[in-house]
Amino acid sequence: MRWRPAALALGLVVATATACTAEEPEPITLRVLASSELADMTPILADLRRETGIDLVMDYQGTVAANRALDPVKYRHDLAWLSDDRYLKLTLDAAGYHGPMPLSTKIMGSPVAIGVKPAVAARLGDPTWADIADEAATGALTFAMADPEQAASGLAALIGVATAATGEGRALRPEDVTCDRLGGFFSGQTLTAPTTAALADTFVAAPADVLISYESVLLSLNASGRLAEPLEIRYPRDGIVLSEYPLMLLRPEHRAAYDRAVTWLTSDATQQKIMRQTLRRPMNPAVTRDPRLTAPIGNSLYFPDRQDVIDRLLANYRAEPGRPGHVIFVLDFSGSMKGERMNRLRSVFNGLSGVDRTPSGKFTRFHRGEKITLIRFGEGVLGERTFTVDGDDDVRAMRAFLAAEEYDERTAVWSALEHAYQKARAEPDRPTSIVLMTDGESNAGIGLAAFLSKHRALPGPVRAVPAYMIGVGEADGSALRTAAEATGGRAAAATTDSLADAFKDVRGCG
Repeated sequence: MRWRPAALALGLVVATATACTAEEPEPITLRVLASSELADMTPILADLRRETGIDLVMDYQGTVAANRALDPVKYRHDLAWLSDDRYLKLTLDAAGYHGPMPLSTKIMGSPVAIGVKPAVAARLGDPTWADIADEAATGALTFAMADPEQAASGLAALIGVATAATGEGRALRPEDVTCDRLGGFFSGQTLTAPTTAALADTFVAAPADVLISYESVLLSLNASGRLAEPLEIRYPRDGIVLSEYPLMLLRPEHRAAYDRAVTWLTSDATQQKIMRQTLRRPMNPAVTRDPRLTAPIGNSLYFPDRQDVIDRLLANYRAEPGRPGHVIFVLDFSGSMKGERMNRLRSVFNGLSGVDRTPSGKFTRFHRGEKITLIRFGEGVLGERTFTVDGDDDVRAMRAFLAAEEYDERTAVWSALEHAYQKARAEPDRPTSIVLMTDGESNAGIGLAAFLSKHRALPGPVRAVPAYMIGVGEADGSALRTAAEATGGRAAAATTDSLADAFKDVRGCG
């Protein structure tokens, strides 16, 4: 029924006026906290107002920031209409709120996808997030992504990449979120913006190779004529995060108006109109899909169920852009490393240089701009060189450095580690980590107690550099764990066969 003003035209009989006002609810204005990309719903909301008398006054904000602004003790809006309500649940749980969640109805959906320039798409084929991270790490691909601290599309992409990096497909745990797996991906980001809509405008003005955003945004941008050539849309094969735009009732006294709005928005006719005008996928299964919205989106990834996972993701994102890290590798070249163990160590570094084409290898490889220091040690430092990763020449130079056949009969583990910390003093403000690998007990140089004493005396920023310890064969695992815990790192035990996995686990990243 189309809504008509309550004031009836002069001349209608009183009985008719009474009947109409009993059947037709009064007009109402509701304030809505809304994701910024919903500005494209303006024509549809005008129809809602005209046909039902419900006027939704939208307060547009970035979705992540909007979720943080929702306080169940003092809601400032009547409704919320965000791309996702799962972040809200985490925020409330972290704040200790255990009351009921707002009534919520899914209105429409859009997965986070990647829009790729045609020339790049021909090279990428049907990519995974691991492929994107791999291409970004080498400098072969640049991308645009909204700021995940403000926009849900950026946060969803970050969750997708981090989940894919685990290789397990389950919900992320805090220990899964490490800079060594995300640094290569981050190195390819050249454009960002606080909201999804603003990012689209930024991309038009200065396009990167790839635009990571909602499917609806990519399709709308293609249809707008603003691009020199349409983007090819890809759905990463290792999973996506789907946003379903729930409309949430914040003030229960407006339940009747909320129900009317939901009924209208989920009707066949309105779902068809939403799909046609915004290119979002209808929730109503009775609606025939636009051909552009029939592509399978693959696996939906789990949204994290802990706030500390999101906090770690955002902390890694803040630390990385524009600040490539420095990793100092301290490598045992004592006599016991000769032969198979040294061959395996060199193979590990070949893998970190890009030879390892497994998904985990693509995520943990050295990336463009990263600073790598290699230290060979025995009784003392046998050799030391620093590389800034910029291409194949640097990779070949690292391999040549590790090809040396100079060994010592003794092993000064703690002296070598102390030397690495002195290296870190040169750039105290640069993100730095240390990775030490040994296959035996320390039998030369300073002892563990002396190292720990020297470490406690370091300036704060240098003392905060974590040391990751890898023990192989006869290494003193207890001592390595003590040093790792004291420096904020962690230790890993490895066999010769599992050395590659150990390095991936504690790769270091600055």
